[in-house]
Amino acid sequence: MVPMLENYVKKILSSKVYDLAIETPLSHAPRLSNRFDTQIWLKREDMQSVFSFKIRGAYNRMARLSDAERERGVITASAGNHAQGVAAGAQHLKVRATIVMGKNTPSIKVNAVRDRGANVVLFGDNYDAAAGRAKELAERDSLIYIPPYDDVDVIAGQGTIGLEIMNQHSEPLDAIFVPVGGGGLIAGITAYVKYLYPKTKIVGVEAEGSASLHAAMAAGRRVKLPAESLDLFADGVSVAQVGAEPFKIARRYVDEVVVANVDEICAAIKDVFEDTRCMSEPAGALAIAGMKLYLAAHPEIRSAVAILSGANVNFDRLRHIAERAEIGESREAILAVQIPEKRGSFLQFARALGSRSVTEFNYRYADADNAYIYVGLRTESSADRSIVAAGLDDRGYQVFDMTDNEAAKVHVRHMVGGRRPTPVGEILFRFEFPERPGALLQFLRGLGTRWNITLFHYRNHGSAWGRVLVGFDAEKQDGVILTKHLKKIGYRFWREEGNEAYDLFLR
Repeated sequence: MVPMLENYVKKILSSKVYDLAIETPLSHAPRLSNRFDTQIWLKREDMQSVFSFKIRGAYNRMARLSDAERERGVITASAGNHAQGVAAGAQHLKVRATIVMGKNTPSIKVNAVRDRGANVVLFGDNYDAAAGRAKELAERDSLIYIPPYDDVDVIAGQGTIGLEIMNQHSEPLDAIFVPVGGGGLIAGITAYVKYLYPKTKIVGVEAEGSASLHAAMAAGRRVKLPAESLDLFADGVSVAQVGAEPFKIARRYVDEVVVANVDEICAAIKDVFEDTRCMSEPAGALAIAGMKLYLAAHPEIRSAVAILSGANVNFDRLRHIAERAEIGESREAILAVQIPEKRGSFLQFARALGSRSVTEFNYRYADADNAYIYVGLRTESSADRSIVAAGLDDRGYQVFDMTDNEAAKVHVRHMVGGRRPTPVGEILFRFEFPERPGALLQFLRGLGTRWNITLFHYRNHGSAWGRVLVGFDAEKQDGVILTKHLKKIGYRFWREEGNEAYDLFLR
C-alpha cells in the first residue's frame, strides 16, 4: 500500500489546483483551544472563491482534459459545492458545463452555479438520483463526467490541503479531523499525511444518517446506505456509499471515524462563528463537531486541526441551526414538568429553579388537578441536565426529559396550547419529505381524503427536509391499514406511539 501513497504524494505535489484555488490559512481557534485545553486550528477552506474546498479536486481533474475533451464539454452531479468547483473551473477554462443537482439543493448553491455560466438541471431528491441522471446525460450527449470524489486526480487535488497543513504548522500534529461524504477529501489528506507523518492521527467525521464510511469500516467492505433514510441536514456530505478509490486508502490508514448528530453539528456551527465570525454550512462544521466528541474522550491529544470545509449556507437555515445549537452543546435542557393546577404554582416552580436561566416556557390549562409545562433551561453539560431533573424530582415534581425527543424539539414546542376532542381517536405520525417548492402540497395530495386529519404542524426550517407532525382520526386497530396507505406516498415516516411530549401536551 505504501507505493500507492507515494504515487498520490507525487500527484499532490504536481497538482494544478493553484491555477484557480488559493492556499487557505490555518486559523487558531482560541475559544475551542481553551475549552479543551488543546491547541486547535481550523483549516479555512471556506475562504476559497467558491467558499468550499471542492474547487481543488474539480479543477485538478478538469485541467488535465485534452483539447478534444474540453470541446465536448463536462457534466457532473453534486449537492452543491462540487458543482461550484466544476462551474468555476469550466468558466476559467472556457468549457461548457452541465450540473445535475437535487431538487432540494439549497438555493444559494444553485444560484452560485448558474452565476458562473453553467447549465443547471434539477433532478431527484438526493445525490445518488442526481448522479444517475448525470451519467445518463453524459452518455447521451458525449459529455465528460467529472466525478466529485471517486477519482485519483480529484483525490490528489483535495490532498493539497494536507500538504498545506503540514507546511503551515511548524510542529508535528497529534490529529487532523476531516469531514466525510464520498471520501475524496479524507483520502487525499490521508495519503499525504500518513506517507510523510505516519504518527499524526486522521479522524473522519460523518453525519448521523449518512455514515457510509463508518459502516464500511465496521463491515470491512463498502456498504450502501438506503437513499430514503439519508439525513440531508448536512447536505454536502449526504452520500449513500463511500467511493471505491477513497476506501482503498481509508480502510488502511484512517485511524477512526466519528459520527455527529444534528444538534452537535449545530453547536459546532456556533463554535466556528464564535472563533472566526464565519457562518459555516452544516457539512462545513462537521469536522469540528466530531473533533469535540473525540477530544472529550481523548485528553491526550494536545494539538489538532479540523477542516472547515465550506460556508454555503442559506440564510433561512440559521433559524433552525440556532434553535438546536444550545442542545447540541448540552447548554440547554428541554423538560416537561407536572405542576399542581393552583394559584402560586408558577412562582413555586420558579423558586425551585433558583437562578437558572429559562430559555422557553409554554403552558396550557389541562385539568383541575395538574398542569404540564414545557420548559427550556440553560445548563452547563449533560451531567448538569441530570442534576436539574434530579433536583426538581427531589422537590416533588414529576419530570420528563425531552432533550432528545425529536418530535418535541421540532414540533410540540410550537404547538403547546391545544388538545384533541375527547371522543376522537387519534394516531400520530412524524414525516420528513424533501423540501422544495410545492412539496407540502404534494405531501397533502399523497395523504388523500380517506383519513380525517386531527392535528397538523409544519414549519419551514430552511433545511433540506420538510418536517410534519400529523394526527389522524383513527382508532388503534386502524393503525396497520393506515400505515400501509402512508407507505405508498413514498416519504419516510415514524409512528409516534407512546411519545411523552404528545401525551403531556397534545392528547
